[in-house]
Amino acid sequence: MKDTTPIYFHSATYAYEHGELDQYHASHKANIACREAIEQAITDNYRDNRLGTACVQQVLQQFDPGRIFYVLANTVRQKDYDGRISRDNKAWAQTVPVCEDTVSDMTGMFALPWTAAIPDLPTCFSPRPGGNVRLLRNKSPLSETA
Repeated sequence: MKDTTPIYFHSATYAYEHGELDQYHASHKANIACREAIEQAITDNYRDNRLGTACVQQVLQQFDPGRIFYVLANTVRQKDYDGRISRDNKAWAQTVPVCEDTVSDMTGMFALPWTAAIPDLPTCFSPRPGGNVRLLRNKSPLSETA
C-alpha cells in the first residue's frame, strides 16, 4: 500500500506554534520510511556497480515521486560537502523545496547514508512528463556528471 502522507514543509518550531505537530510528525515518519525503502531498493537492486531498473519501481510502489525527490534532495543538501556528488545533482537539490529545520536537525534523520557506491543516486531517478519517474538507463551511478 502506497504511503500518501502529505509532505510537511515547515520546521518543528513552526508546527508547534501552529498546532500542527501531528502533521509534522506524520510527515517526518514517512520521510524516514521512504529513506529506508530507498536503502532497501538499493540493497535489492545494486549489482556489478549498476543500479537495476527495478529499483525505482520498488520505491514507487511505496511512495509518490514527490516524497522520493524530497528525501533525495534533502540527502544531497545534507552532504553538500561531498565531492563525489555531481554539481548537477547539487544544483538540482536546490530546486526542490526542503525545510531547513536547523533547530532540531530533524532533516538529518532522513538523509540517506551516502556511500562511495552510489554518489549520484538522484541521477538515477529522473522526472518524466506527467510526473512519472524512471531509472535512467546506460548511466553509471559512479559517474561524476549527470
